[in-house]
Amino acid sequence: MTPDPSENRRRYLALWFPWLPSDRLRRGTPAADASPDPAPVVLVEKISGALRLAAVDPAAARVGLTPGLTLADARARTPSLRTVVHRPEADAALLLQVMEDFGRFTPMIAEDAPHGLMLDVTGCAHLFGGETGLIRAAHQRAGRIGLEVRSALASAPQAARGLARFGPGGLFEAGQDRQAVRRLPITALELTQRDAQALQRAGLKRIADLDDRPRAPLAARFGADFPARLARVLGDEDIRITPHRPPPPIVVDRVFFEPILTDEDVGRVLSDLLIETADRLDQAGQGGRAFEVGFYRVDGQVRRIVARTGRATRDVYAVLRLFRERLAALANPLDPGFGFDQMRLSVLETQTMKPAQRGLEGDRPNGEDFSRLIDRLTARLGPEAVLSFEPLGSHIPERAARMVPATMKGFRPAHDWPDLTPDDPPLRPLQMFEPPQPIDTLAEVPDGSPLRFRWRRVLHEVALAEGPERIGGEWWRAPGQKTRDYYRVEDREGRRFWLFRQGLYGETDEPRWFVHGLFA
Repeated sequence: MTPDPSENRRRYLALWFPWLPSDRLRRGTPAADASPDPAPVVLVEKISGALRLAAVDPAAARVGLTPGLTLADARARTPSLRTVVHRPEADAALLLQVMEDFGRFTPMIAEDAPHGLMLDVTGCAHLFGGETGLIRAAHQRAGRIGLEVRSALASAPQAARGLARFGPGGLFEAGQDRQAVRRLPITALELTQRDAQALQRAGLKRIADLDDRPRAPLAARFGADFPARLARVLGDEDIRITPHRPPPPIVVDRVFFEPILTDEDVGRVLSDLLIETADRLDQAGQGGRAFEVGFYRVDGQVRRIVARTGRATRDVYAVLRLFRERLAALANPLDPGFGFDQMRLSVLETQTMKPAQRGLEGDRPNGEDFSRLIDRLTARLGPEAVLSFEPLGSHIPERAARMVPATMKGFRPAHDWPDLTPDDPPLRPLQMFEPPQPIDTLAEVPDGSPLRFRWRRVLHEVALAEGPERIGGEWWRAPGQKTRDYYRVEDREGRRFWLFRQGLYGETDEPRWFVHGLFA
């Protein structure tokens, strides 16, 4: 049964670089060294002790050489071969660079091995003048970086892949791609050699021959997954793609007819992108916590700059100021090269944002100015330089909190700080030592508070003491931890310390004393 085209509105662009390894070699060859009539080039690798062709260039393919052939057989057919060691890691690196560059067409992009990309271009074609303009722009980008490309745009990813790799390629409207796939050879199913030979011997040479037959006998002969494979190639089933980078909730693009070069132009475009982004955030009732701007250069280089905020915001001028701070503090300054032909602003993290109540004089809520100061310091110095405390679920003092980037403070932690009234004395000192520092003490009774103690060669006479606060060890983390008895003490000069005795009499022969912190 043919599905209704209106039920599937997604559009996929399959890009295949059939000569990627040889194109990579040609890209690295200076134009002055290029021969007018070059010899066929093959890339070889050792498999089971024999040298075999891993990839060929178009000239080698025209003389009948194919991947998998032994190098000895290839030389017997074409003695003038030029051989190069196959480097799949270099091909993978080049494809990753191309994928980053082709991310300008859509944030939903994934690798389509071997040597291909799959783009979910739903809702993106209007930026390039329609789907025809999108395909033309993709081919132009590939030509600029020296890669030959074949493409197909269809309503399902496997259909687009089959039409690009085994068919004529091109643009197929919804409903037309299925008929085009039916004309493809059965090799478009990419079956094992044994199954493909079995189908051909049975006289089934095209996808249409399989589509016209009942699915149950095919599943019984070729496996239970065979009908699903056939449905995906025909476009009856859309399995979607897993993008290389998680798609952000909000993306705003600007494509330029003429590349921009100056900082003033970049600032103006960035301001326009932020205004549109703030409007979309407002409509969704959200605020942004992390904003990323991507700069796409004409030569294919991509640079991404991220600005994070301490709380959700839709303030255009505040975020613009953060980006200016980030750009000014870059160790590797932003280089436009021959110009940027596209800029993209993405909101990487969003958070529900409640309407803020302002006073009659338009004053901001308490804490907003401090939050903006944190944002500016983070943008200028980096997130690792501006830290804040976050509570953890542990009763051990040194494990009760941790330091996290201050821009993460707006997210609710897994645990809350203990509730204290203003009249309660501080339970923990502001300054704690890591690790605790040993001291020599004299106590009135073995398990009592100290009367005096020596720390850093200075003797302190205890005037007041409060405690003990007994804290047991985390036996489930580290068996054998000793019990601690904490005391808040004040010496005769008014200095206040946080001391503890590690180990009870009975747990250890000789308990030891430590100073763990100083009260203000």
